[in-house]
Amino acid sequence: MAQQRLYAYNLTRQSFLSLGVRLAGTPWARLRGLTGRLKLRGDDGIWVVPSQGIHTFGLLFPIDVVYLDAQMRVIEVIEHVGPFRIGPFRRRCASVLELPTRSIFGSGTQAGDVLKVCSPEDLYAYWRAEPSSHPTQMRQAI
Repeated sequence: MAQQRLYAYNLTRQSFLSLGVRLAGTPWARLRGLTGRLKLRGDDGIWVVPSQGIHTFGLLFPIDVVYLDAQMRVIEVIEHVGPFRIGPFRRRCASVLELPTRSIFGSGTQAGDVLKVCSPEDLYAYWRAEPSSHPTQMRQAI
Protein backbone atom coordinates (compact mmCIF):
# COMPACT_ATOMS: atom_id res chain seq x y z
CA MET A 1 0.00 0.00 0.00
CA ALA A 2 1.40 3.41 -0.98
CA GLN A 3 1.87 5.85 1.86
CA GLN A 4 -0.23 9.00 1.74
CA ARG A 5 1.55 12.17 0.74
CA LEU A 6 1.11 15.11 3.11
CA TYR A 7 1.39 18.84 2.57
CA ALA A 8 3.83 20.88 4.67
CA TYR A 9 2.34 24.37 4.83
CA ASN A 10 3.64 27.44 6.66
CA LEU A 11 0.56 29.07 8.23
CA THR A 12 2.53 32.14 9.29
CA ARG A 13 3.96 32.92 5.84
CA GLN A 14 1.12 31.38 3.79
CA SER A 15 3.58 29.28 1.79
CA PHE A 16 4.18 25.62 1.02
CA LEU A 17 7.39 23.87 2.00
CA SER A 18 6.42 20.61 0.30
CA LEU A 19 3.52 18.89 -1.44
CA GLY A 20 4.89 15.38 -0.96
CA VAL A 21 5.91 14.74 2.65
CA ARG A 22 5.77 11.14 3.90
CA LEU A 23 5.34 10.34 7.57
CA ALA A 24 8.18 8.42 9.23
CA GLY A 25 6.29 7.48 12.36
CA THR A 26 7.52 3.96 13.09
CA PRO A 27 10.92 3.04 14.51
CA TRP A 28 11.91 1.38 11.22
CA ALA A 29 10.76 4.33 9.09
CA ARG A 30 12.61 6.78 11.36
CA LEU A 31 15.78 4.69 11.22
CA ARG A 32 15.62 4.34 7.44
CA GLY A 33 14.70 7.98 6.80
CA LEU A 34 16.00 9.05 3.40
CA THR A 35 18.83 6.49 3.33
CA GLY A 36 19.24 4.66 0.05
CA ARG A 37 17.82 7.39 -2.16
CA LEU A 38 20.00 8.86 -4.86
CA LYS A 39 18.29 12.25 -4.78
CA LEU A 40 15.31 14.09 -3.34
CA ARG A 41 12.75 15.55 -5.72
CA GLY A 42 11.65 19.15 -5.27
CA ASP A 43 8.24 18.16 -3.89
CA ASP A 44 9.48 15.33 -1.65
CA GLY A 45 10.43 15.01 2.00
CA ILE A 46 9.82 13.13 5.23
CA TRP A 47 8.34 14.11 8.58
CA VAL A 48 10.15 12.26 11.37
CA VAL A 49 7.83 11.81 14.39
CA PRO A 50 8.93 11.74 17.16
CA SER A 51 12.41 13.19 16.78
CA GLN A 52 14.71 15.59 18.60
CA GLY A 53 17.49 15.50 16.03
CA ILE A 54 18.66 13.92 12.80
CA HIS A 55 21.72 12.59 11.02
CA THR A 56 22.56 12.39 7.35
CA PHE A 57 24.71 9.24 7.41
CA GLY A 58 24.01 7.25 4.27
CA LEU A 59 22.67 10.23 2.31
CA LEU A 60 24.27 11.22 -0.95
CA PHE A 61 22.78 14.71 -1.12
CA PRO A 62 22.22 17.72 1.17
CA ILE A 63 18.85 18.47 2.79
CA ASP A 64 17.05 21.29 4.59
CA VAL A 65 15.91 20.53 8.14
CA VAL A 66 13.05 22.09 10.11
CA TYR A 67 12.75 21.35 13.85
CA LEU A 68 9.18 21.57 15.24
CA ASP A 69 7.79 21.57 18.76
CA ALA A 70 4.58 19.78 19.80
CA GLN A 71 2.46 22.78 18.70
CA MET A 72 4.07 22.70 15.22
CA ARG A 73 5.99 25.91 15.89
CA VAL A 74 9.37 26.07 14.17
CA ILE A 75 12.18 25.86 16.72
CA GLU A 76 15.06 25.98 14.28
CA VAL A 77 15.78 25.77 10.56
CA ILE A 78 19.02 24.54 9.06
CA GLU A 79 19.61 24.91 5.34
CA HIS A 80 21.82 22.66 3.23
CA VAL A 81 22.88 19.99 5.75
CA GLY A 82 25.46 17.94 3.91
CA PRO A 83 25.81 14.16 3.83
CA PHE A 84 27.40 12.33 6.77
CA ARG A 85 26.56 15.00 9.36
CA ILE A 86 24.83 14.95 12.73
CA GLY A 87 22.23 17.66 13.25
CA PRO A 88 21.85 19.35 16.62
CA PHE A 89 19.77 17.73 19.35
CA ARG A 90 16.86 19.93 20.47
CA ARG A 91 15.17 18.92 23.72
CA ARG A 92 11.96 20.90 22.97
CA CYS A 93 11.66 19.32 19.54
CA ALA A 94 8.79 16.90 18.85
CA SER A 95 9.35 16.26 15.13
CA VAL A 96 11.64 17.13 12.25
CA LEU A 97 10.96 17.80 8.57
CA GLU A 98 13.69 16.71 6.14
CA LEU A 99 13.22 18.48 2.82
CA PRO A 100 15.06 19.20 -0.42
CA THR A 101 17.55 22.06 -0.30
CA ARG A 102 16.07 25.52 -0.95
CA SER A 103 12.71 24.49 0.61
CA ILE A 104 13.31 26.74 3.61
CA PHE A 105 14.48 29.64 1.47
CA GLY A 106 11.66 29.24 -1.05
CA SER A 107 8.96 29.27 1.63
CA GLY A 108 10.54 31.99 3.77
CA THR A 109 10.24 29.73 6.83
CA GLN A 110 11.88 31.03 10.03
CA ALA A 111 12.02 30.12 13.71
CA GLY A 112 8.73 31.03 15.35
CA ASP A 113 6.56 30.24 12.32
CA VAL A 114 3.69 27.77 12.72
CA LEU A 115 3.37 24.90 10.25
CA LYS A 116 0.60 22.49 9.34
CA VAL A 117 1.56 19.03 8.05
CA CYS A 118 -1.56 17.25 6.88
CA SER A 119 -3.42 15.69 3.97
CA PRO A 120 -4.59 17.98 1.17
CA GLU A 121 -8.18 17.39 2.31
CA ASP A 122 -7.37 18.47 5.87
CA LEU A 123 -5.68 21.64 4.61
CA TYR A 124 -8.69 22.51 2.43
CA ALA A 125 -10.97 21.89 5.43
CA TYR A 126 -8.77 24.20 7.52
CA TRP A 127 -9.05 26.93 4.87
CA ARG A 128 -12.84 26.53 4.76
CA ALA A 129 -13.02 26.85 8.56
CA GLU A 130 -10.55 29.77 8.65
CA PRO A 131 -11.26 31.70 5.43
CA SER A 132 -9.01 34.60 6.40
CA SER A 133 -6.01 32.25 6.37
CA HIS A 134 -6.54 31.02 2.81
CA PRO A 135 -3.91 32.45 0.42
CA THR A 136 -6.58 33.50 -2.11
CA GLN A 137 -8.54 35.31 0.59
CA MET A 138 -5.36 37.05 1.74
CA ARG A 139 -4.67 38.31 -1.77
CA GLN A 140 -8.24 39.55 -2.18
CA ALA A 141 -8.06 41.44 1.12
CA ILE A 142 -4.94 43.36 0.05
